[in-house]
Amino acid sequence: MRSTIQFLRISMFTLLALTIIIHTMLPSIPSSLLSPDVLLFLSDYKVALLSLLWCTTVALVAYLSTRPLPVLLVDYTCFKPDHDRRCSLEVCEYVGLRSRRFSPSSQDFMRAIFSKSGLGDETYAPLYLFQTDYGAQFQYAILEAEEGMFSAVASLLAKTAVDPSRITVLVVACSMFAPSPSFSSLIVHHFKLPPSVKTFNLAGMGCSAGTMSIELAAKILRRRVGYALIVVTESTSLNWYFGNNRHMLVTNCIFRAGTAAALLTSDPARLGAAKMELVRTLRTHHGADDAAYNAAVQMEDEDGNVGVALTKDLVRVAGAGLKAHISTLAPRVLPVSELLRHVYNVTRSFKAGDRKAVHVPDFTKAFEHMCIHAGGKAVIDAVEKIMRFSHGVTEPARMCLHRFGNTSSSLVFYELAYFEAKGRIKKGDRVWMLAFGTGFKACSVMWRALRDSGMDPDNPWKDCIHRYPVV
Repeated sequence: MRSTIQFLRISMFTLLALTIIIHTMLPSIPSSLLSPDVLLFLSDYKVALLSLLWCTTVALVAYLSTRPLPVLLVDYTCFKPDHDRRCSLEVCEYVGLRSRRFSPSSQDFMRAIFSKSGLGDETYAPLYLFQTDYGAQFQYAILEAEEGMFSAVASLLAKTAVDPSRITVLVVACSMFAPSPSFSSLIVHHFKLPPSVKTFNLAGMGCSAGTMSIELAAKILRRRVGYALIVVTESTSLNWYFGNNRHMLVTNCIFRAGTAAALLTSDPARLGAAKMELVRTLRTHHGADDAAYNAAVQMEDEDGNVGVALTKDLVRVAGAGLKAHISTLAPRVLPVSELLRHVYNVTRSFKAGDRKAVHVPDFTKAFEHMCIHAGGKAVIDAVEKIMRFSHGVTEPARMCLHRFGNTSSSLVFYELAYFEAKGRIKKGDRVWMLAFGTGFKACSVMWRALRDSGMDPDNPWKDCIHRYPVV
C-alpha cells in the first residue's frame, strides 16, 4: 500500500512539473524558432499532448518503480564440526558393533557400500553417534541443529558486518526434522531478529532445499530492498537408521553432518561488497511419475525402525529428471551458436535415419563453473555421463563428497567453497548450482561473479585444499 501511494505521488508531481514547464516555456519561445504550423498544432492539440505526456510519465514511473531489483549474494558460510567428530570407516564399524542393532550381514553390506561410496575418512558425524544413549535421538537432533545453525549464522553476520535487526526475510531449510517451535523461531529468538522479519520453513524437500531457499528469498527481495538470511541444514541424528533393511542402510553410509548460511540482499549499495549476482533460477517437479515419487521415501521397516529408503531406481530417476530439466533450461542459458549446433546435430541424425542418437548441448558454453549435486558417487557418474562432462567438470562434486560426504541441501555451498579455495572463480564467470530432491525435483540456480574469488578465513577447505583433488 505504501509503495502504491508513493508511486501516485511521484506520478502526479512529475506530470504537474512538466505541465508547468511547458506552459512557462511556450510563450517565451521566439516565433522565429517555431513555424506557424507547429504553433497551430500545439494550440489545437494541447489536450492530446498533455494526455500523451501523462501516459508517458506514468509508464516511465511504473517501469522504474516495479522492475525487479537485482539479488546479490553478499556472502555465505559453511559449518565445519570439530576434528573429534570425524567419521571414518573404522568409526562407523565401531558404532555399529557398539549399538548391537545390526546383523552381521548388514554390517558387511554397510562396509561394502562405504568402501565404494566415494567418501573419505574425514567426513563429520553428529554428536549423537559418539554417545551411548541411542534412544535420545530427538534431544541430540536439537543439539545438532543448534550447533550447526548458530555457528554458521554467527560467522556469517560477523564477516558481513550486518546487524540482525536489518534482516527482513529468514528462510530455514531442514528436510527431515521440523520441531515446534520451528527452526526459524529458534534463530529469531537466538539472534534477536526484528518482529517484522518474514520467516519461512522448508521441510521434506530433500537435497534440493538449499537451491529452493535461494529461489524463494529472491522472489521476495526482487520487489523490495532488504536482506534475506538463508540457513540450510539437515538432521542426521534423528534419521540414523538402526535396522536391517538394505535400502535404508545406504543412508548411514553416505549422509553426514553439515550446515550452511547465506546472506542475500537487493540493496544496490552492497553491489561493491557482494560476491555474486543471481541471474536465474529454475525448478522442475517430476512427482507425477510413480517411480520418481517413490525413489527416496522416509518410512518404517518391518520392525518399526524409521529411516529413509533409497530405491534402486534412484539413479535412473535422477537421470530422467535431469534430462527433462535441462530441456527446459537449455534455451534460457545457452548461447545461440550452441543451440544452432545442437539443432543441426539432431537434424542430421534424423535425416540419416539414426533416431536413437542422443545429442546433449555443451553446457560448458553457458557456465564456467558447476556445483553439481554430490548425492553419491553413482549420482555424479550419472550426471557426468548424461551431460557428457569431463572429469574436470565433476571434480568439485567428487572432492566435496570425499571430504564432507552428502550433507544434503547444504552441499552446493561446500562445492562453491571448493571453487573459491582453489581461486578459480573470476569476475564475470557464470556459476551453475544443480541439486536434486525427493519427490522428485531438480533445481538450478545461476550466478554471475562480481569479483575474483579468494580464500576466506572461515572457508571449510582452508586446512586441506592443498591435498585436493585426490585420485
